[in-house]
Amino acid sequence: MSANDFSERLNAAAVFVDSHIPAGRGDKPAILCGDETVTYRRLCENVNRFGNALISLGIRMEERVAIMMPDCPDCVYAFFGAIKIGAVAIPMNTILLPGDYEYLLNDSRARVLVVHPSLLSRVEEIRTHLRYLDHIIVSGEGGGGHRRMAQLMDAASAVLAPADTTSDDAAFWLYSSGTTGFPKGAIHLQHDMIVAADLYARDTIGLTESDVCFSVAKLFFAYGLGNGLYFPLRVGATTVLLPDRPTPDAVYSVIDKYKPTVFYGVPTSYASLLHAAEKADRQSLGRVRMCVSAGEPLPKTLFEKWLDRFGVEILDGIGSTEILHIFISNRPGQVKPGSTGRVVEGYEAMIVDDDGRPVGVDVVGTLLIKGDSIAAGYWNKHKQTRETFRGEWINTHDKFSMDEDGCFWYAGRADDMFKVSGLFVWPTDVESVLISHPAVLESGVVGVPNAEGLIKPRAYVVLKDKSAASETLAKDLQTYVKTNASPHKYPRTIIFVDSLPKTATGKIQRYKLREQAAAGN
Repeated sequence: MSANDFSERLNAAAVFVDSHIPAGRGDKPAILCGDETVTYRRLCENVNRFGNALISLGIRMEERVAIMMPDCPDCVYAFFGAIKIGAVAIPMNTILLPGDYEYLLNDSRARVLVVHPSLLSRVEEIRTHLRYLDHIIVSGEGGGGHRRMAQLMDAASAVLAPADTTSDDAAFWLYSSGTTGFPKGAIHLQHDMIVAADLYARDTIGLTESDVCFSVAKLFFAYGLGNGLYFPLRVGATTVLLPDRPTPDAVYSVIDKYKPTVFYGVPTSYASLLHAAEKADRQSLGRVRMCVSAGEPLPKTLFEKWLDRFGVEILDGIGSTEILHIFISNRPGQVKPGSTGRVVEGYEAMIVDDDGRPVGVDVVGTLLIKGDSIAAGYWNKHKQTRETFRGEWINTHDKFSMDEDGCFWYAGRADDMFKVSGLFVWPTDVESVLISHPAVLESGVVGVPNAEGLIKPRAYVVLKDKSAASETLAKDLQTYVKTNASPHKYPRTIIFVDSLPKTATGKIQRYKLREQAAAGN
Protein backbone atom coordinates (compact mmCIF):
# COMPACT_ATOMS: atom_id res chain seq x y z
CA MET A 1 0.00 0.00 0.00
CA SER A 2 1.49 3.31 -1.10
CA ALA A 3 0.33 6.75 -2.13
CA ASN A 4 0.59 5.61 -5.74
CA ASP A 5 -2.23 3.09 -5.14
CA PHE A 6 -4.84 5.82 -4.63
CA SER A 7 -6.85 7.72 -7.19
CA GLU A 8 -6.02 11.41 -7.41
CA ARG A 9 -9.36 12.44 -5.86
CA LEU A 10 -9.71 11.09 -2.33
CA ASN A 11 -11.45 12.15 0.86
CA ALA A 12 -10.69 10.16 4.01
CA ALA A 13 -14.18 10.63 5.48
CA ALA A 14 -15.70 9.01 2.41
CA VAL A 15 -13.48 5.97 2.99
CA PHE A 16 -13.83 5.60 6.76
CA VAL A 17 -17.45 6.71 7.17
CA ASP A 18 -19.49 6.80 3.95
CA SER A 19 -18.35 3.45 2.56
CA HIS A 20 -20.12 1.38 5.21
CA ILE A 21 -23.64 2.22 4.11
CA PRO A 22 -23.41 0.66 0.63
CA ALA A 23 -21.45 -2.20 2.25
CA GLY A 24 -24.57 -3.07 4.29
CA ARG A 25 -23.26 -2.08 7.74
CA GLY A 26 -25.73 0.75 8.36
CA ASP A 27 -27.32 -0.93 11.39
CA LYS A 28 -24.08 -2.31 12.84
CA PRO A 29 -22.64 -0.62 15.96
CA ALA A 30 -19.67 1.54 15.04
CA ILE A 31 -19.15 3.18 18.45
CA LEU A 32 -20.02 2.08 21.99
CA CYS A 33 -19.66 4.76 24.65
CA GLY A 34 -21.30 4.59 28.06
CA ASP A 35 -24.94 3.75 27.43
CA GLU A 36 -24.80 5.11 23.88
CA THR A 37 -24.59 2.97 20.74
CA VAL A 38 -23.81 4.71 17.45
CA THR A 39 -24.55 2.70 14.33
CA TYR A 40 -22.63 3.23 11.11
CA ARG A 41 -25.70 4.93 9.63
CA ARG A 42 -25.97 7.36 12.52
CA LEU A 43 -22.24 7.98 12.37
CA CYS A 44 -22.53 8.93 8.70
CA GLU A 45 -25.52 11.20 9.28
CA ASN A 46 -23.92 13.04 12.21
CA VAL A 47 -20.60 13.48 10.43
CA ASN A 48 -22.60 15.05 7.59
CA ARG A 49 -24.56 17.26 9.98
CA PHE A 50 -21.40 18.57 11.61
CA GLY A 51 -19.74 19.13 8.26
CA ASN A 52 -22.75 21.14 7.10
CA ALA A 53 -22.71 23.08 10.37
CA LEU A 54 -19.12 24.11 9.69
CA ILE A 55 -20.06 25.21 6.17
CA SER A 56 -22.87 27.33 7.65
CA LEU A 57 -20.24 29.12 9.75
CA GLY A 58 -18.24 29.94 6.65
CA ILE A 59 -15.45 27.40 7.20
CA ARG A 60 -13.60 26.67 3.98
CA MET A 61 -11.19 24.04 2.68
CA GLU A 62 -7.81 23.93 4.42
CA GLU A 63 -8.98 26.03 7.39
CA ARG A 64 -8.26 24.47 10.76
CA VAL A 65 -10.83 23.03 13.17
CA ALA A 66 -9.38 22.33 16.63
CA ILE A 67 -11.00 19.63 18.77
CA MET A 68 -10.65 19.55 22.57
CA MET A 69 -12.80 16.69 23.77
CA PRO A 70 -12.58 13.44 25.68
CA ASP A 71 -13.12 10.26 23.68
CA CYS A 72 -16.81 10.32 22.74
CA PRO A 73 -19.04 10.23 19.64
CA ASP A 74 -19.09 14.06 19.34
CA CYS A 75 -15.30 14.00 19.01
CA VAL A 76 -15.62 11.58 16.08
CA TYR A 77 -18.32 13.67 14.38
CA ALA A 78 -16.13 16.78 14.65
CA PHE A 79 -13.02 15.00 13.36
CA PHE A 80 -14.54 13.44 10.26
CA GLY A 81 -17.01 16.27 9.70
CA ALA A 82 -14.11 18.70 9.31
CA ILE A 83 -12.21 16.35 7.02
CA LYS A 84 -15.26 15.71 4.86
CA ILE A 85 -15.61 19.40 3.92
CA GLY A 86 -11.88 19.63 3.17
CA ALA A 87 -11.03 21.48 6.38
CA VAL A 88 -8.19 20.30 8.63
CA ALA A 89 -9.08 18.57 11.91
CA ILE A 90 -6.71 19.04 14.84
CA PRO A 91 -7.34 16.81 17.88
CA MET A 92 -5.74 18.42 20.93
CA ASN A 93 -4.44 16.95 24.16
CA THR A 94 -7.10 17.36 26.86
CA ILE A 95 -4.73 17.53 29.84
CA LEU A 96 -2.79 20.69 28.98
CA LEU A 97 -2.74 24.09 30.69
CA PRO A 98 -4.27 27.31 29.30
CA GLY A 99 -0.86 28.60 28.18
CA ASP A 100 -0.35 25.44 26.12
CA TYR A 101 -3.70 25.91 24.39
CA GLU A 102 -2.86 29.53 23.65
CA TYR A 103 0.25 28.37 21.82
CA LEU A 104 -1.49 25.53 19.94
CA LEU A 105 -4.51 27.56 18.85
CA ASN A 106 -2.41 30.50 17.69
CA ASP A 107 0.22 28.29 16.05
CA SER A 108 -2.43 26.35 14.11
CA ARG A 109 -4.49 29.50 13.38
CA ALA A 110 -7.63 27.45 14.01
CA ARG A 111 -10.82 29.33 13.12
CA VAL A 112 -13.05 26.93 15.04
CA LEU A 113 -12.64 25.20 18.38
CA VAL A 114 -14.95 22.35 19.34
CA VAL A 115 -14.64 21.94 23.10
CA HIS A 116 -16.18 19.89 25.89
CA PRO A 117 -17.82 21.88 28.72
CA SER A 118 -15.32 20.48 31.24
CA LEU A 119 -12.47 22.11 29.29
CA LEU A 120 -14.17 25.38 28.39
CA SER A 121 -12.75 27.36 31.32
CA ARG A 122 -9.18 26.75 30.10
CA VAL A 123 -10.07 28.41 26.81
CA GLU A 124 -12.06 31.28 28.25
CA GLU A 125 -9.06 32.18 30.42
CA ILE A 126 -7.01 32.87 27.27
CA ARG A 127 -9.80 33.90 24.88
CA THR A 128 -8.55 37.46 24.41
CA HIS A 129 -5.13 36.14 23.33
CA LEU A 130 -6.47 33.85 20.58
CA ARG A 131 -5.84 35.90 17.46
CA TYR A 132 -7.39 33.64 14.81
CA LEU A 133 -10.26 31.88 16.61
CA ASP A 134 -13.67 32.98 15.29
CA HIS A 135 -15.99 30.32 16.69
CA ILE A 136 -16.20 28.25 19.88
CA ILE A 137 -18.59 25.30 19.67
CA VAL A 138 -19.43 23.54 22.93
CA SER A 139 -20.46 19.88 22.89
CA GLY A 140 -22.80 18.27 25.38
CA GLU A 141 -24.72 20.31 27.96
CA GLY A 142 -23.97 23.92 28.82
CA GLY A 143 -22.15 26.32 26.58
CA GLY A 144 -21.58 29.51 28.51
CA GLY A 145 -23.05 31.68 25.78
CA HIS A 146 -21.14 29.93 22.99
CA ARG A 147 -22.65 27.99 20.09
CA ARG A 148 -23.84 24.52 21.04
CA MET A 149 -22.81 21.59 18.89
CA ALA A 150 -26.17 19.83 19.28
CA GLN A 151 -28.16 22.87 18.12
CA LEU A 152 -25.92 23.44 15.10
CA MET A 153 -26.22 19.80 14.09
CA ASP A 154 -29.99 19.68 14.60
CA ALA A 155 -30.32 22.58 12.17
CA ALA A 156 -28.03 21.00 9.58
CA SER A 157 -28.75 18.52 6.79
CA ALA A 158 -27.78 14.87 7.18
CA VAL A 159 -26.73 14.77 3.52
CA LEU A 160 -23.26 15.97 2.49
CA ALA A 161 -21.06 15.15 -0.47
CA PRO A 162 -17.34 14.91 0.36
CA ALA A 163 -15.17 17.83 -0.69
CA ASP A 164 -13.23 17.39 -3.92
CA THR A 165 -9.92 16.77 -2.14
CA THR A 166 -6.91 14.94 -3.51
CA SER A 167 -5.07 12.08 -1.82
CA ASP A 168 -2.30 14.55 -0.98
CA ASP A 169 -4.48 17.26 0.55
CA ALA A 170 -4.05 17.89 4.27
CA ALA A 171 -6.69 16.04 6.29
CA PHE A 172 -5.60 16.51 9.91
CA TRP A 173 -2.69 17.64 12.03
CA LEU A 174 -1.33 15.96 15.13
CA TYR A 175 0.89 17.83 17.52
CA SER A 176 3.89 15.88 18.78
CA SER A 177 3.60 14.78 22.40
CA GLY A 178 6.66 16.70 23.51
CA THR A 179 9.32 14.25 24.73
CA THR A 180 12.02 16.79 23.90
CA GLY A 181 10.29 20.16 24.05
CA PHE A 182 7.27 22.09 22.79
CA PRO A 183 4.90 20.28 20.38
CA LYS A 184 5.18 20.57 16.60
CA GLY A 185 2.22 20.16 14.24
CA ALA A 186 2.69 17.16 11.92
CA ILE A 187 0.68 17.62 8.72
CA HIS A 188 -1.07 14.38 7.69
CA LEU A 189 -2.68 13.85 4.31
CA GLN A 190 -5.94 12.26 3.15
CA HIS A 191 -4.29 8.92 2.33
CA ASP A 192 -2.19 8.53 5.51
CA MET A 193 -4.81 6.84 7.70
CA ILE A 194 -5.63 4.34 4.96
CA VAL A 195 -1.96 3.35 4.59
CA ALA A 196 -1.47 2.90 8.34
CA ALA A 197 -4.71 0.96 8.79
CA ASP A 198 -4.08 -1.42 5.90
CA LEU A 199 -0.38 -2.08 6.52
CA TYR A 200 -0.54 -2.47 10.29
CA ALA A 201 -4.08 -3.10 11.55
CA ARG A 202 -5.30 -5.29 8.70
CA ASP A 203 -2.16 -6.96 7.35
CA THR A 204 0.14 -7.16 10.41
CA ILE A 205 -2.10 -7.88 13.41
CA GLY A 206 -5.09 -9.20 11.47
CA LEU A 207 -7.87 -6.86 12.61
CA THR A 208 -11.24 -7.95 11.18
CA GLU A 209 -14.84 -6.79 10.90
CA SER A 210 -15.86 -9.01 13.82
CA ASP A 211 -13.47 -7.33 16.27
CA VAL A 212 -14.38 -4.94 19.07
CA CYS A 213 -11.51 -2.53 19.81
CA PHE A 214 -10.71 -0.73 23.04
CA SER A 215 -7.78 1.63 23.50
CA VAL A 216 -6.41 3.06 26.72
CA ALA A 217 -4.54 5.55 24.56
CA LYS A 218 -6.79 8.51 23.73
CA LEU A 219 -7.93 9.80 20.33
CA PHE A 220 -6.04 13.08 20.57
CA PHE A 221 -2.70 11.54 19.71
CA ALA A 222 -1.49 9.31 16.91
CA TYR A 223 -1.45 5.93 18.66
CA GLY A 224 -4.93 6.28 20.12
CA LEU A 225 -6.44 7.78 16.97
CA GLY A 226 -5.58 4.65 15.03
CA ASN A 227 -6.46 2.16 17.77
CA GLY A 228 -9.75 3.68 18.75
CA LEU A 229 -11.02 5.19 15.52
CA TYR A 230 -9.72 4.68 12.03
CA PHE A 231 -8.49 1.07 12.50
CA PRO A 232 -11.93 -0.31 13.41
CA LEU A 233 -13.68 1.99 10.92
CA ARG A 234 -11.40 0.82 8.11
CA VAL A 235 -12.44 -2.85 8.52
CA GLY A 236 -16.04 -2.28 9.66
CA ALA A 237 -15.39 -3.29 13.26
CA THR A 238 -16.70 -1.68 16.48
CA THR A 239 -14.82 0.64 18.82
CA VAL A 240 -15.39 1.26 22.52
CA LEU A 241 -14.69 4.82 23.67
CA LEU A 242 -13.96 5.68 27.30
CA PRO A 243 -14.27 9.42 28.05
CA ASP A 244 -12.85 9.02 31.56
CA ARG A 245 -9.33 8.45 32.83
CA PRO A 246 -8.27 4.86 32.08
CA THR A 247 -7.67 3.75 35.66
CA PRO A 248 -7.31 -0.01 36.16
CA ASP A 249 -10.83 -0.21 37.63
CA ALA A 250 -12.30 1.71 34.67
CA VAL A 251 -10.40 -0.38 32.12
CA TYR A 252 -11.45 -3.69 33.66
CA SER A 253 -15.06 -2.45 33.82
CA VAL A 254 -14.96 -1.76 30.06
CA ILE A 255 -13.42 -5.17 29.39
CA ASP A 256 -16.15 -6.88 31.43
CA LYS A 257 -19.07 -4.85 30.05
CA TYR A 258 -18.29 -4.49 26.34
CA LYS A 259 -16.21 -7.66 25.76
CA PRO A 260 -13.55 -6.13 23.47
CA THR A 261 -11.47 -8.57 21.46
CA VAL A 262 -8.46 -6.30 20.80
CA PHE A 263 -6.94 -4.17 23.55
CA TYR A 264 -4.41 -1.38 23.03
CA GLY A 265 -2.30 0.03 25.84
CA VAL A 266 1.11 1.44 26.76
CA PRO A 267 3.67 -0.20 29.06
CA THR A 268 2.65 2.06 31.95
CA SER A 269 -0.97 0.98 31.70
CA TYR A 270 -0.03 -2.69 31.38
CA ALA A 271 2.11 -2.42 34.54
CA SER A 272 -0.75 -0.77 36.46
CA LEU A 273 -3.31 -3.27 35.17
CA LEU A 274 -1.07 -6.19 36.08
CA HIS A 275 -0.47 -4.82 39.57
CA ALA A 276 -4.23 -4.38 40.11
CA ALA A 277 -4.90 -7.90 38.81
CA GLU A 278 -2.28 -9.36 41.16
CA LYS A 279 -3.90 -7.65 44.15
CA ALA A 280 -7.42 -8.74 43.13
CA ASP A 281 -6.31 -12.17 41.87
CA ARG A 282 -7.88 -11.45 38.50
CA GLN A 283 -6.86 -13.88 35.76
CA SER A 284 -9.23 -13.17 32.87
CA LEU A 285 -9.39 -10.57 30.11
CA GLY A 286 -12.78 -11.79 28.94
CA ARG A 287 -12.89 -12.01 25.13
CA VAL A 288 -9.63 -10.14 24.51
CA ARG A 289 -7.68 -12.19 21.97
CA MET A 290 -4.82 -9.78 21.36
CA CYS A 291 -3.06 -6.95 23.20
CA VAL A 292 -0.95 -4.26 21.54
CA SER A 293 1.62 -1.95 23.12
CA ALA A 294 3.59 1.10 21.96
CA GLY A 295 4.82 4.41 23.35
CA GLU A 296 7.77 3.00 25.30
CA PRO A 297 9.60 -0.34 25.06
CA LEU A 298 7.69 -3.19 26.69
CA PRO A 299 10.02 -4.85 29.22
CA LYS A 300 10.47 -8.59 28.78
CA THR A 301 9.51 -9.18 32.41
CA LEU A 302 6.21 -7.36 31.97
CA PHE A 303 5.42 -9.33 28.81
CA GLU A 304 6.11 -12.63 30.57
CA LYS A 305 4.09 -11.79 33.70
CA TRP A 306 1.13 -10.64 31.59
CA LEU A 307 1.22 -13.77 29.44
CA ASP A 308 1.51 -16.00 32.49
CA ARG A 309 -1.48 -14.38 34.22
CA PHE A 310 -3.85 -13.82 31.28
CA GLY A 311 -2.62 -16.18 28.56
CA VAL A 312 -2.65 -13.34 25.99
CA GLU A 313 0.43 -11.99 24.20
CA ILE A 314 1.25 -8.30 24.13
CA LEU A 315 2.46 -7.29 20.68
CA ASP A 316 5.02 -4.55 21.23
CA GLY A 317 5.76 -2.07 18.46
CA ILE A 318 6.92 1.45 17.77
CA GLY A 319 5.20 4.28 15.97
CA SER A 320 5.38 8.06 16.01
CA THR A 321 3.26 11.13 15.48
CA GLU A 322 5.16 11.89 12.29
CA ILE A 323 4.76 8.38 10.82
CA LEU A 324 1.20 8.20 12.21
CA HIS A 325 1.21 4.71 13.68
CA ILE A 326 3.26 1.55 14.23
CA PHE A 327 5.91 0.75 11.62
CA ILE A 328 7.91 -1.93 13.48
CA SER A 329 6.01 -4.61 15.38
CA ASN A 330 5.93 -8.09 16.80
CA ARG A 331 3.45 -10.45 15.13
CA PRO A 332 0.80 -12.68 16.70
CA GLY A 333 2.43 -15.98 17.67
CA GLN A 334 5.89 -14.69 16.68
CA VAL A 335 6.83 -12.44 19.60
CA LYS A 336 10.46 -12.06 20.59
CA PRO A 337 10.07 -10.73 24.17
CA GLY A 338 11.97 -7.51 24.82
CA SER A 339 12.33 -6.68 21.13
CA THR A 340 10.22 -4.23 19.11
CA GLY A 341 9.74 -6.85 16.39
CA ARG A 342 10.23 -6.66 12.63
CA VAL A 343 9.45 -3.96 10.07
CA VAL A 344 5.81 -3.74 9.09
CA GLU A 345 5.53 -4.77 5.45
CA GLY A 346 5.14 -1.67 3.30
CA TYR A 347 7.69 0.32 5.31
CA GLU A 348 11.47 0.27 5.05
CA ALA A 349 13.93 0.72 7.91
CA MET A 350 17.61 1.58 8.00
CA ILE A 351 19.93 2.02 11.00
CA VAL A 352 22.78 4.45 10.37
CA ASP A 353 25.80 5.79 12.22
CA ASP A 354 26.54 9.47 12.90
CA ASP A 355 27.82 9.85 9.33
CA GLY A 356 24.65 8.40 7.80
CA ARG A 357 26.20 5.04 6.86
CA PRO A 358 24.27 1.79 7.49
CA VAL A 359 25.54 -0.19 10.48
CA GLY A 360 25.92 -3.93 10.88
CA VAL A 361 24.03 -6.50 12.91
CA ASP A 362 23.72 -5.75 16.65
CA VAL A 363 25.24 -2.29 16.23
CA VAL A 364 23.31 0.65 17.75
CA GLY A 365 22.57 3.54 15.43
CA THR A 366 19.85 6.01 14.46
CA LEU A 367 16.67 4.58 12.96
CA LEU A 368 15.44 5.95 9.62
CA ILE A 369 12.04 4.95 8.19
CA LYS A 370 10.48 5.17 4.73
CA GLY A 371 6.75 4.77 4.09
CA ASP A 372 3.64 6.48 2.74
CA SER A 373 1.95 7.39 6.01
CA ILE A 374 4.74 9.84 6.89
CA ALA A 375 3.57 13.41 7.42
CA ALA A 376 4.28 16.07 4.82
CA GLY A 377 6.29 18.02 7.39
CA TYR A 378 5.85 20.22 10.45
CA TRP A 379 3.58 23.24 10.22
CA ASN A 380 5.53 26.47 10.21
CA LYS A 381 8.74 24.78 11.40
CA HIS A 382 11.15 24.78 8.47
CA LYS A 383 14.34 24.06 10.44
CA GLN A 384 12.84 21.14 12.39
CA THR A 385 11.29 19.77 9.19
CA ARG A 386 14.69 19.72 7.47
CA GLU A 387 16.27 17.99 10.49
CA THR A 388 13.67 15.21 10.56
CA PHE A 389 12.19 14.75 7.08
CA ARG A 390 14.94 13.71 4.67
CA GLY A 391 13.55 13.03 1.22
CA GLU A 392 11.69 9.72 1.28
CA TRP A 393 13.17 8.93 4.71
CA ILE A 394 12.39 10.28 8.14
CA ASN A 395 14.84 10.44 11.03
CA THR A 396 13.02 9.02 14.06
CA HIS A 397 15.77 10.25 16.42
CA ASP A 398 15.49 6.84 18.09
CA LYS A 399 18.46 4.58 18.67
CA PHE A 400 18.06 0.92 17.66
CA SER A 401 20.02 -2.17 16.79
CA MET A 402 18.86 -5.06 14.60
CA ASP A 403 19.67 -8.70 15.30
CA GLU A 404 20.38 -11.46 12.76
CA ASP A 405 16.66 -12.41 12.68
CA GLY A 406 15.65 -8.93 11.56
CA CYS A 407 14.21 -7.99 14.96
CA PHE A 408 14.79 -4.47 16.22
CA TRP A 409 15.93 -3.63 19.75
CA TYR A 410 15.25 -0.20 21.19
CA ALA A 411 18.17 1.58 22.86
CA GLY A 412 16.65 4.98 23.60
CA ARG A 413 16.20 8.49 22.30
CA ALA A 414 19.30 10.17 20.95
CA ASP A 415 19.04 12.84 23.65
CA ASP A 416 18.69 10.26 26.47
CA MET A 417 21.97 8.42 25.96
CA PHE A 418 24.92 9.22 28.23
CA LYS A 419 28.35 7.81 29.01
CA VAL A 420 29.65 6.49 32.33
CA SER A 421 33.39 5.88 32.62
CA GLY A 422 33.58 6.16 28.83
CA LEU A 423 30.88 3.50 28.28
CA PHE A 424 27.44 4.12 26.81
CA VAL A 425 24.40 3.79 29.05
CA TRP A 426 20.91 3.61 27.60
CA PRO A 427 18.24 4.47 30.20
CA THR A 428 15.96 1.68 28.98
CA ASP A 429 18.60 -0.93 29.85
CA VAL A 430 18.58 0.11 33.50
CA GLU A 431 14.83 0.68 33.61
CA SER A 432 14.11 -2.82 32.29
CA VAL A 433 16.19 -4.32 35.11
CA LEU A 434 14.55 -2.17 37.77
CA ILE A 435 11.02 -3.04 36.65
CA SER A 436 11.84 -6.74 37.06
CA HIS A 437 12.36 -6.14 40.79
CA PRO A 438 9.18 -7.16 42.68
CA ALA A 439 8.94 -3.81 44.52
CA VAL A 440 9.15 -1.57 41.44
CA LEU A 441 6.19 -0.38 39.37
CA GLU A 442 8.18 1.82 36.97
CA SER A 443 11.30 3.97 36.78
CA GLY A 444 13.04 6.70 34.81
CA VAL A 445 16.83 6.86 34.52
CA VAL A 446 18.97 9.87 33.55
CA GLY A 447 22.61 10.86 33.68
CA VAL A 448 23.44 13.38 36.44
CA PRO A 449 26.80 15.04 37.24
CA ASN A 450 28.25 14.06 40.62
CA ALA A 451 30.32 16.30 42.90
CA GLU A 452 33.31 15.89 40.58
CA GLY A 453 31.26 16.76 37.51
CA LEU A 454 31.26 13.17 36.22
CA ILE A 455 28.03 11.81 34.73
CA LYS A 456 26.47 8.98 36.73
CA PRO A 457 23.08 7.23 36.48
CA ARG A 458 20.22 8.38 38.69
CA ALA A 459 16.96 6.44 38.94
CA TYR A 460 13.60 7.96 39.79
CA VAL A 461 11.56 5.01 41.03
CA VAL A 462 7.81 4.53 41.53
CA LEU A 463 7.09 1.67 43.93
CA LYS A 464 4.10 -0.63 43.93
CA ASP A 465 3.79 0.08 47.66
CA LYS A 466 4.89 3.68 48.24
CA SER A 467 5.24 3.09 51.98
CA ALA A 468 8.05 0.62 51.29
CA ALA A 469 10.47 3.42 50.34
CA SER A 470 13.59 3.29 52.49
CA GLU A 471 17.35 3.64 52.32
CA THR A 472 17.61 -0.11 52.68
CA LEU A 473 15.39 -0.67 49.62
CA ALA A 474 17.40 1.89 47.65
CA LYS A 475 20.61 -0.02 48.37
CA ASP A 476 18.88 -3.27 47.50
CA LEU A 477 17.84 -1.86 44.11
CA GLN A 478 21.38 -0.68 43.41
CA THR A 479 22.72 -4.15 44.18
CA TYR A 480 19.98 -5.69 42.05
CA VAL A 481 21.04 -3.64 39.01
CA LYS A 482 24.73 -4.43 39.59
CA THR A 483 23.86 -8.12 39.66
CA ASN A 484 21.68 -8.09 36.56
CA ALA A 485 23.47 -5.56 34.33
CA SER A 486 26.96 -4.26 33.65
CA PRO A 487 28.28 -2.70 36.89
CA HIS A 488 28.82 0.77 35.39
CA LYS A 489 25.07 1.03 34.74
CA TYR A 490 23.89 0.85 38.33
CA PRO A 491 22.19 4.05 39.60
CA ARG A 492 24.45 5.93 42.02
CA THR A 493 21.39 7.62 43.47
CA ILE A 494 17.81 6.41 43.72
CA ILE A 495 14.95 8.81 44.37
CA PHE A 496 11.51 7.46 45.18
CA VAL A 497 8.69 9.43 43.56
CA ASP A 498 4.92 9.13 43.36
CA SER A 499 4.87 9.42 39.56
CA LEU A 500 7.04 10.12 36.51
CA PRO A 501 6.58 12.99 34.06
CA LYS A 502 5.10 11.59 30.86
CA THR A 503 3.64 12.55 27.54
CA ALA A 504 0.02 11.78 26.76
CA THR A 505 1.20 8.58 25.07
CA GLY A 506 2.88 7.36 28.25
CA LYS A 507 6.45 8.11 27.18
CA ILE A 508 8.72 9.13 30.01
CA GLN A 509 9.86 12.75 29.62
CA ARG A 510 13.43 12.21 30.67
CA TYR A 511 14.33 15.80 29.85
CA LYS A 512 12.03 16.82 32.71
CA LEU A 513 13.84 14.39 35.01
CA ARG A 514 17.11 16.00 33.93
CA GLU A 515 15.61 19.39 34.76
CA GLN A 516 14.58 18.09 38.19
CA ALA A 517 18.09 16.79 38.78
CA ALA A 518 19.61 20.13 37.71
CA ALA A 519 17.30 21.87 40.21
CA GLY A 520 18.59 19.59 42.96
CA ASN A 521 15.54 17.29 43.09
